[in-house]
Amino acid sequence: MKINWGTGIAIFYSLFVLTLVYEVYRSTQYDNSLVSEKYYADDLNYQAHYDKISNSQGLKADLKIEAAESGSQVELFFPEDLGRVHGQIFFFCPSDQASDFKVNIAPNLNNRQVISTSGLKSGLWRVKVDWSDGKKGYYTEEVIQI
Repeated sequence: MKINWGTGIAIFYSLFVLTLVYEVYRSTQYDNSLVSEKYYADDLNYQAHYDKISNSQGLKADLKIEAAESGSQVELFFPEDLGRVHGQIFFFCPSDQASDFKVNIAPNLNNRQVISTSGLKSGLWRVKVDWSDGKKGYYTEEVIQI
């Protein structure tokens, strides 16, 4: 069977349109819930965030975040030269927004805080710590495996 050039062009364009419609449909099925809903406000506050990162990098000893080998807890070691610190620890799970949670910073006398991870789903977690010593703000972020 011979196909003339007009029929070939019609088949090509029909397949192109069907592929395009399929890709548009597939893109509407994509879950974009992990994008921040307040991204404009986040963008305006970026300079303050950058200053906190710069302050953290200027410390003699930065905040140290360690996940226990057993996977049952995460330990945070705050610098001792800063004294009393306060702020929030945000546990971010890239694969599931519903698993995200926040914890207030409450270190013991040794500037160490232990957070139990026994109820968390295993996998990759991003620990974001936004903290202050009362004079300056600091920000530290680290990826851990639970």
